[in-house]
Amino acid sequence: MSKNLWPAVALALLLAFNALFTPHFIDLEIKDGRLFGALIDILHRGSRVMLLATGMTLVIATAGIDLSVGAVMAIAGAVSALLIKRTALAVPEVVAIALAVALVAGLWNGALVGFLKLQPIVATLILLVAGRGIAQLLTDGQIITFERPAFEFIGTGSLLGLPVTVFIVAFVVAVTLLVTRTTVAGLYVEAVGNNETASRLSGLRPGLVKLLVYAFSGLCAGVAGLIETADIKAADINNAGLYLELDAILAVVIGGTPFSGGRANILGSIIGALIMQTLTTTILMRGVGVEYTLVVKAVAVVVVCLLQSAQFRAIFFRRAPRHEASP
Repeated sequence: MSKNLWPAVALALLLAFNALFTPHFIDLEIKDGRLFGALIDILHRGSRVMLLATGMTLVIATAGIDLSVGAVMAIAGAVSALLIKRTALAVPEVVAIALAVALVAGLWNGALVGFLKLQPIVATLILLVAGRGIAQLLTDGQIITFERPAFEFIGTGSLLGLPVTVFIVAFVVAVTLLVTRTTVAGLYVEAVGNNETASRLSGLRPGLVKLLVYAFSGLCAGVAGLIETADIKAADINNAGLYLELDAILAVVIGGTPFSGGRANILGSIIGALIMQTLTTTILMRGVGVEYTLVVKAVAVVVVCLLQSAQFRAIFFRRAPRHEASP
């Protein structure tokens, strides 16, 4: 049975429910050569969580966690907005500097976890708190607005009728899959998460692996921060990436990557991110109070995780769990 089956079934059921009972959910229209509609909005708005979940999957596969991705988004957004507002740098230079700052933030987390041996939840909690404060210091606590069409294209542009954010996510996911599935990198990540001591005795350097994984998570958060900043044409430090670290973690859990580490399911995490965004869109389109969003998401996570449990399915379907025959 495919490891992505139950998340895919959950997403399909959610989409089917909306197609039947949510007015205009599947309606699509073309304006100025670009597709618009709820389904397109799910892809566009969900791009940030998909990017965060891609990096978070590898972090959790090492038995870690990164609570700072929302704050890193805010930092990357603040840096890019300030550079656009106060310098004459070209857009590629602005993007490169903002992503370099996000990468440094990820390296900071990786150094604390991989070499100083801090607990991941503690190490990344430091940047969760301090990171948004750093972003506020950079902007003096103000919302920095700007006008730069070339930069805004990152968040509002379109290619082939689809939001450019879809192609950014596709590129990041494709590169991640290529590296983790066609090189030893994926094996190293899962080996460290499965048994750090054994991986060290086998000649691996768990500290370096964790450093690189957290750096990649920071880089993904930086890309998400640029998308959000470009989309609203401003750096809103107080709200940029707020609570998105929770959505990313939930997406990874739904996708089947265990908190215990040792396995990374990137495609499953992308499906999980789409489920989270579809739930948000459903709540908004059906007029349900926004305050119920987190509750609905939590219930959905519990349901999908239970469906992924062989023991629960055995009880629910009144059959004994399968056990491999002894040799």
